[in-house]
Amino acid sequence: MSWAPAFLSNPDRFMAFSRWATPMFGLIALALGAAGLYLGFTAPEDYQQGQTVRIMFIHVPAAQISMFAYVCLGVASFLALIFRHTLADCAAQAAAPLGAAFTFLALVTGSLWGRPMWGTWWEWDGRLTSVLVMFLLYIAYMALRASMDDEQKAARAAAILALVGSINLPIIHFSVEWWNSIHQGSSLFREGGPAMPPVFWVPLLLMALAYMSAFGSLWLLRIRGEVWRRRAEAAALRAARG
Repeated sequence: MSWAPAFLSNPDRFMAFSRWATPMFGLIALALGAAGLYLGFTAPEDYQQGQTVRIMFIHVPAAQISMFAYVCLGVASFLALIFRHTLADCAAQAAAPLGAAFTFLALVTGSLWGRPMWGTWWEWDGRLTSVLVMFLLYIAYMALRASMDDEQKAARAAAILALVGSINLPIIHFSVEWWNSIHQGSSLFREGGPAMPPVFWVPLLLMALAYMSAFGSLWLLRIRGEVWRRRAEAAALRAARG
């Protein structure tokens, strides 16, 4: 028996779970996001960054979720490739567009933040370049799946690509430590506590949780849609053969 979680091997159980979990996570995201934005945009200006510090509340959670989404993509791809779980493949396919969207948001907001702080829209340093590579991996994953008519072959090829691309995750995480970088390290989740006053880290934490809940809701919603699509195609195929 597979050690994979039941909701990744039993579509009916997953559909029952996601029916109530999807709106629940969505409501949590709305509540946390509203609180985080209110606290973040009513906080005082930073003594160094001024008003531009408010971009942090959009950029930092987007960057965190972009990596988390790739972890989800990689784990689901592994389960789909090794254990041939159809639902795991649905989960991987559903995660890629969401990960690409969050990564794009992180790149755009990072550029907007970097211009007044660093004096440039872009710099080819380790952190920025490795995040761009992750965005291109998301795009390549989706393009590879769309380029093949055989869905099973496309799923296997895309899963291999996702797993190979996972090598980039530790590069992103440790890039600030491995190379000289204009990008700062973690200011929230770090040893010794946050490197900022509560007036900034409280709304930042709320926004991080809001992004996580939003991703969870959207991911479950997209998986449900993919399950329904495959069930409809299977039913149509059976009807055609009958």
